[in-house]
Amino acid sequence: MSDLFNHNVIMDKRNEPLAARMRPLTIDKVIGQKHLLGKNAPLSRFFEQRRFPSIIFWGPPGVGKTTLAQIIAEAGDYYFVRLSAVESGVKEVRAVLANAEKLKLRGTKSLLFIDEIHRFNKNQQDALLHAVEKGLITLIGATTENPSFEVNSALLSRTQVYRLQLLTEDEINQLLDTVLKEDEILSKYDIQISPEDRAFIYTLCGGDARSALNALDLCFNMYEIGEDTFHVTREMLENALQQKTAKYDKSGESHYDTISAFIKSMRGSDPDAAILWLAKMLDAGEDAKFIARRMVIFASEDVGNADPLALVVAINVFKAVEVIGMPEARINLAQGVTYLASAPKSNASYMAINQALDDVKNGIGQSVPLHLRNAPTKLMKNEGYGKGYKYPHDYDKHFIKENYFPIDVPPKPYYQPSELGREKAIKEKLQSIWSERYE
Repeated sequence: MSDLFNHNVIMDKRNEPLAARMRPLTIDKVIGQKHLLGKNAPLSRFFEQRRFPSIIFWGPPGVGKTTLAQIIAEAGDYYFVRLSAVESGVKEVRAVLANAEKLKLRGTKSLLFIDEIHRFNKNQQDALLHAVEKGLITLIGATTENPSFEVNSALLSRTQVYRLQLLTEDEINQLLDTVLKEDEILSKYDIQISPEDRAFIYTLCGGDARSALNALDLCFNMYEIGEDTFHVTREMLENALQQKTAKYDKSGESHYDTISAFIKSMRGSDPDAAILWLAKMLDAGEDAKFIARRMVIFASEDVGNADPLALVVAINVFKAVEVIGMPEARINLAQGVTYLASAPKSNASYMAINQALDDVKNGIGQSVPLHLRNAPTKLMKNEGYGKGYKYPHDYDKHFIKENYFPIDVPPKPYYQPSELGREKAIKEKLQSIWSERYE
């Protein structure tokens, strides 16, 4: 009977995910985040004092945001409530706050943990403001998105934002060692993972602790473990996960980090790196049209008139993606990426429009000179609209020096062509016809 009971307990535990079984209960058991939990680090100070501000944890999945919230609740002796921003709305938040009022009268503090707080709309976030401001609750929000963009400024000003980082390879190895030694199920077996296969786990999980534990858990549950040493192999991991690529969350931070690396690689004229980032995005199922749109922007922002064909290529790549679709459109994308990355670079057009917009916002360029105005009616002609305008095509080389700037605005060289590609010839022409402006 005793053996049966023990067997049932083991089976129940086995049904519980490894990541849940190994979730740290105290701060000393947390692996990683030394910048927050090391000696004299911000969170360490709060744990020493057992007093915690409202906090927003910003970081990718699987780095300990929920775990830290639960440990804080325990350390600060809080009544812990967890809400998911996906499943909860204003009604649920108000119910939590009403209960917090009652608990406060009995001397009990409340901690409200909101997972994916970036998914709360403005009204939902506003419902928290007053409670946080007067200390009715301690709020801990978790987000994979930059809170500067996704959390309203009023709520943001009442919280401390701490960014959590992906675990390093050494920290993932430390986690694996801890699990194999301390988990009440896995520790009963002689499980071996070679340095090469540990490195592969790190490649698969990308520093996500939960993913690393899930990979190990799947292997354990899929394969029979005998009395002899059990070796976790790369083949097992690939079969278990049906995945051979690094983690990429299309809705999370990795999405933005990867597209940033992609753009910067093209800007840096490295077609090989750009192709690699393109491959990562495509393999992860990124929207091909999203990539193509960014390439169209890049063609004008970073190549510009150094190679005017770059925009033609980028637009045609976008059209090809729409018409052809994946997976064949990967070839069109690759052609566009290699062309854009290899093209001469100029941000002159990008800088020109930004400077001009700044001037316009500051009140420059309000009045159009009479000679540049349209005169569709006799009255307008009598008022001098269009009078004195010189039609360039009537002159030699289809050019006549004229003032096209607004009234009382001295000519200014917004557009500063580079010395690269086609733009070098453009610069020489502008210097010859507007010599007083382009020195």
